Amino acid sequence: MNPVEIITKKRNGNPLSKEEIRWFVNGYVAGRLPDYQMSALLMSIYFQGMEPREMSELTLSMIESGRTLNWQHVPGVKVDKHSTGGVGDKISLILAPLVASAGVPVPMMSGRGLGHTGGTLDKLEAIPGFRIHLTDSEMMQEMQRLGYIMIGQSEDMVPADRMMYALRDVTATVPSIPLICASILSKKKAEGAEALVLDVKCGKGAFLDSHEKTERLAQNLVALGQEMGIETVAILTAMDEPLGNTVGNWLETREAIEALQGKGPSDVMEVVMVLGTQMLVLGKKAKSPEEAQSLLTRMLESGEGLKRFRDMVAFQGGDVNLVDNPDSYPNTPFMKEWLSPEAGYISGIDAFALGMAAIELGAGRMAKEDSLDYGAGFRLHHKTGDFVEKGEPLLTILAGKEDAIQSVQSRLKSVYQFKKEPVKQTPLILKIMDSRGSRAYSA
Repeated sequence: MNPVEIITKKRNGNPLSKEEIRWFVNGYVAGRLPDYQMSALLMSIYFQGMEPREMSELTLSMIESGRTLNWQHVPGVKVDKHSTGGVGDKISLILAPLVASAGVPVPMMSGRGLGHTGGTLDKLEAIPGFRIHLTDSEMMQEMQRLGYIMIGQSEDMVPADRMMYALRDVTATVPSIPLICASILSKKKAEGAEALVLDVKCGKGAFLDSHEKTERLAQNLVALGQEMGIETVAILTAMDEPLGNTVGNWLETREAIEALQGKGPSDVMEVVMVLGTQMLVLGKKAKSPEEAQSLLTRMLESGEGLKRFRDMVAFQGGDVNLVDNPDSYPNTPFMKEWLSPEAGYISGIDAFALGMAAIELGAGRMAKEDSLDYGAGFRLHHKTGDFVEKGEPLLTILAGKEDAIQSVQSRLKSVYQFKKEPVKQTPLILKIMDSRGSRAYSA
């Protein structure tokens, strides 16, 4: 086959055959096709899209590019959760141990931060010593003992996705529905998930720039998941303002520990409970969301979820003293309060702008090789709907370098919006989509 002809075919809006897709993916992984030709194909897909059949073939080709995990010796339905990315999104750190403590095995393969959004692996690696890569025997042992793992993608698991993802990040082709779907589902199938709950973000802090595109993404993810043999549910959640009260790797990990202690922010715990109840129902541990929420609440109040998190940190080499005593984390050298420029009700906190500011502080990467300042980030003192006086602290900036704090302050001017009248809170959970269709969420 001729790679130029395949690129031209997709560039012109024509569907690719099964053979063309597999030949191209296999050739790229094997090193027979260069980055620039795969980049050209990715850009063609970005502009022209893919039919459902093409998406399915692309996903299968990516799965078959590497090895897969098998959990047949771990009893129960294996259920995972995936977020399409947000700011302040520490949900996985709370959800995985909590759901596992309720008896549902969770094989969670997570990712790093991308663009303005944080990554679960970066948050975990804020704990000194934490290992994101385990041997097969270690993974099996941890799944059997604790009921869950939180790992990174190894070199030989879905290498096509790993290689293509790196290109997408630097060629502005991340927000492509077919590429997002193939990337997510190939990893979930390879990790051995049998059911999946998706947290699909809508709003300013999401990757896709409209609710229409977000709903289309959720619909495609559910359909592709079902086709891959994974029972899939998508929850559409709002991401206009940061989730919780912190943005930054260690700050969010600490907030997750506090949530497992029963002290989590209300918005964080609402998302945890909605996603968790769906995971328990899919995992056959509850017959209804109400029964599932009751079970999750018991696990939270008993401290079993926190214990599972602590045991996971210990098993994967992390410093458990920081779980027991988060105050013992080394102090971030520089802190500064950002004061409200006016009095009024906060009508919005731009999640995208704050995420970009966090990158500038050192909490995220501008290039793949950048190192992270794990202690850098923001503590938010007020959220949308709160009334503040002029000069009252809105957030605290933390960073390892004083000049980082100075440079980021100009970005913060665009983060907050104010109104003189009280602001009505908008719903956090918007819709639920599954194989039966789409429906509005009702608490």
